[in-house]
Amino acid sequence: MSWLPEASSHAVRVDVLLAGLLLISLAVLGLVFGLMFLNIIRFRVGSRMPVAHEVAAHKSWRLEIGWTTATLVIFFALFIWAARLYVVGFQPPTGAIQIYVTGKQWMWKVQYPGGQREINALHVPLGRAVQLLLTSEDVIHDFSIPVLRIKHDVLPGRYQSLWFIATRTGSFRFYCTQFCGIGHSRMTGTLEVLNSTDYADWLDHTPASGSLATTGEALFIRNGCSGCHVSGRYAPDAQETARAPSMVGLYGAVVPGPDGRPVRVDGAFLHDAILHARAGRAPAGTYTTEMPSFRGVLGEDELTALVAYIQTLSPSVPSGAQAVAQTPREGK
Repeated sequence: MSWLPEASSHAVRVDVLLAGLLLISLAVLGLVFGLMFLNIIRFRVGSRMPVAHEVAAHKSWRLEIGWTTATLVIFFALFIWAARLYVVGFQPPTGAIQIYVTGKQWMWKVQYPGGQREINALHVPLGRAVQLLLTSEDVIHDFSIPVLRIKHDVLPGRYQSLWFIATRTGSFRFYCTQFCGIGHSRMTGTLEVLNSTDYADWLDHTPASGSLATTGEALFIRNGCSGCHVSGRYAPDAQETARAPSMVGLYGAVVPGPDGRPVRVDGAFLHDAILHARAGRAPAGTYTTEMPSFRGVLGEDELTALVAYIQTLSPSVPSGAQAVAQTPREGK
């Protein structure tokens, strides 16, 4: 689709889907209106077209049922196609580089696993999977990069996830597409897609105040998390294993949720478990202590660092800083 700029394989698939939807809709529209006009002309007032009363009296429903069934099947297939694209868009491949994006009236704050930070700018490498973890510090925003065909609401106190693989170097604009206040029009930024050498050079020459994981470890101790949660495995003869779960191996594990159903621990789960009183808690009676809510105590930047630190305690799950390029699997 050369008339619209594209910079990701996902963009190509979305454009093909929209083009297919448009063409099929135009075909249906043309057929319906064509038949209407044909009958208007054939049976207009004064027309000498003979009307077969026997045929009208014994109308066959085969054509109408066949036509309705065919259009139903075609549009249902389009629905399945679109749903598959939507689902794949929220399932990042293993090893994707995780970048944290926080919306705030009226700017986008971006944090990288290595501790680099920037405002209203996002640097990513060409040809590697990138996962954006989105949240807001105030009101509802919406993060959109048109050239990648990705867009998602950004909610306060929640992590939202998007991922993509950029296929073209260059500078592209991103926007907030949800009216968020009088400065909404200024809430834009620039996506810079760099080749691997330039991206590594950019990381090396951008000031960083310690990695996110290092900052998170300090917060883990300072806020008393280490008083209940251990950051190492319990010893075989440990006496207080029922106080709170160990953080080792927690990220990526499947644990029982508050209602007893299994849930996978990811960034959004940890974010919610820290902020909300009930979210992410084990069933009542599992542990002897009850974790308090840290809403209003920790800012989004601190939550980002804490989640990054807890992720490093699960060696089997690649962290964003150590991510290895994976073969693209979009659309699988």
